Amino acid sequence: MNPMSYDRVEVDGIYANEWGREEVLHRGQHFPSDPQLGASEWELKEYLFDNHHDGKTDIRLVAKADDNKDSSNPSEPRKHTDRGDK
Repeated sequence: MNPMSYDRVEVDGIYANEWGREEVLHRGQHFPSDPQLGASEWELKEYLFDNHHDGKTDIRLVAKADDNKDSSNPSEPRKHTDRGDK
């Protein structure tokens, strides 16, 4: 069940009511009532999060030199060769 007006917001995000009116709400606030509809139901449309985007790739996503180790374990699916002897 979606939250109703006057309920407390639990997750930061963009919420839309029954008529499609979108509102940016933060954790701890209360869902507002619609001026024409009164108490309405709200649905989460998009999460808000701060990703500190500076136009650079996150350092955790950059491949490192030691990431390309060749493991000789043939039980890995990509190392398995199909010999046709099933």
